[in-house]
Amino acid sequence: MSNKKAKYLHDIVESILSIDEHLRFERNFSNFMQSKTMRRAVERELEIIGEAVSRLLKIAPEISISYARIIVDLRNKVIHAYDSVDYNIIWKVICKDIPVSLYFS
Repeated sequence: MSNKKAKYLHDIVESILSIDEHLRFERNFSNFMQSKTMRRAVERELEIIGEAVSRLLKIAPEISISYARIIVDLRNKVIHAYDSVDYNIIWKVICKDIPVSLYFS
């Protein structure tokens, strides 16, 4: 595996783990909504995941990533339509699409 591919995969994993850290290792929508810092930090990690997926697909189209287009589209929405981000959708992504790390045991 090339260094770039490994870097992008590493960045995705790091961002997933960081989302857990930003959420203080609990998935609590009220806490999430009450903390602008937490919301913005999670948004940034989703941006990184989306950008890493986009770059990975350009250099390694043979790598299959489930819902790659949706991941990249979410990144674009968070960056370019920052003023209309739906936090219910972000929360759904966090709870249903982001793997729960080992910290949640």
